[in-house]
Amino acid sequence: MKKTKIYIITALLVLINGFWATAQQTPASEQKEPVYIEGATAHLGNGEVIENSLVMFENGKLTFVGSAMTKIARRGKKIKGEGKHIYPGFIAPITSLGLVEIDAVRASKDQNEIGEMIPHVRSLIAYNTESKVVESMRPNGVLLGQITPVGGRISGTSSVVQFDAWNWEDAAVKVDDGVHLHWPSSYNGAKPNEKYVEQKSGVEEFLKNSVAYGKTGTEQLNQVFAAMQGLFDGSQKLYLYANSEKDILEGVTTVKELGVQEVVLVGGYEANKVTEFLKENKIAVLVRHTHMLPHTDDEDYDLPYKLPGLLLKAGLLVGLQNSEASNFQTRNLPFFAGQTVAHGLDKEQALQLITGNTAKILGISESYGTLEDGKSATLFISEGDALDMSGNQLISAFIDGREISLETHQTELWKRYSEKYKSK
Repeated sequence: MKKTKIYIITALLVLINGFWATAQQTPASEQKEPVYIEGATAHLGNGEVIENSLVMFENGKLTFVGSAMTKIARRGKKIKGEGKHIYPGFIAPITSLGLVEIDAVRASKDQNEIGEMIPHVRSLIAYNTESKVVESMRPNGVLLGQITPVGGRISGTSSVVQFDAWNWEDAAVKVDDGVHLHWPSSYNGAKPNEKYVEQKSGVEEFLKNSVAYGKTGTEQLNQVFAAMQGLFDGSQKLYLYANSEKDILEGVTTVKELGVQEVVLVGGYEANKVTEFLKENKIAVLVRHTHMLPHTDDEDYDLPYKLPGLLLKAGLLVGLQNSEASNFQTRNLPFFAGQTVAHGLDKEQALQLITGNTAKILGISESYGTLEDGKSATLFISEGDALDMSGNQLISAFIDGREISLETHQTELWKRYSEKYKSK
């Protein structure tokens, strides 16, 4: 009996020690003194660049962004920025970060609920702030994300969070920003989808019932239909997932006719074929990441690389997302954006795909996405070009003015094994 107790106690101690050894970094404390960064090249996220810049922030807010030659009093902690680059925190839209920890372990996956029409499922309350995957985004400059459920035709409601928090309440930047609708595909590969008409009718009927529910004024709560009401009064956006020309046209037309106020196209692989239609309907596009092959043999080999540029040049508001890739790939978001530089965009336009443009699309541009006076001091300092793998070397990062840790489980392993062969 005594041996059994000893074994149990030992096992518990091992588990506890293992937990604390692998726990996430403690969230940073509130900004205690003013900070100013002088001499760096500031990339503002709105297309502008300031060489030899001065960036000042206090109480979590930017108080000055301009030239270091400006005669203005400097206060607080100084960070030398000569030879460095400053960027607004990168934003990852349409991601299940914090909802999935290990793909192979079902108990760690909370992004997919049962049901086809489940707009009332809120991703925010399931968001895990202690996720090691989330933590690993920060050393590449990805500091905010739109946490999005998947599964079903209407998969649920997303929220925007920042990546350094004790719990989901602390993390929330924009609560329940939008509902996600996966428009039925008219084709399954090369074959027509025989159930397309039926699936489309199902979406139309659900939207009509949602509109009717909002007009009845009934006191009996229907959580499913109630979760849709923000789409009709403009307080929420509908994120419409569609790729083919036909599906984009029918999806946008249908939801607009049924009263949805704001629509964001997600994916939009053939959006370049309907740019005038999208402009007329004021549809922004969160285009799929660039690191993929063309869908068909008769397309340009580099279409995935140049698609964001084609849409921007057509006058659309465009952001970049990687919903069809692994969560781990989200850390490569800046490099997906960097890929577009070789295919029609300049570096500041590419930067806007994951900063200013995405902030506008998600409805958080009043505080995030660009470096401007009065906005949140959510930014980072890099040794070089943050859109290039060789240059993206962060030395400091701040979320709402709080200097956050850039240590992760991966950096710990790197330090551990980098010593292994030094003596040989």
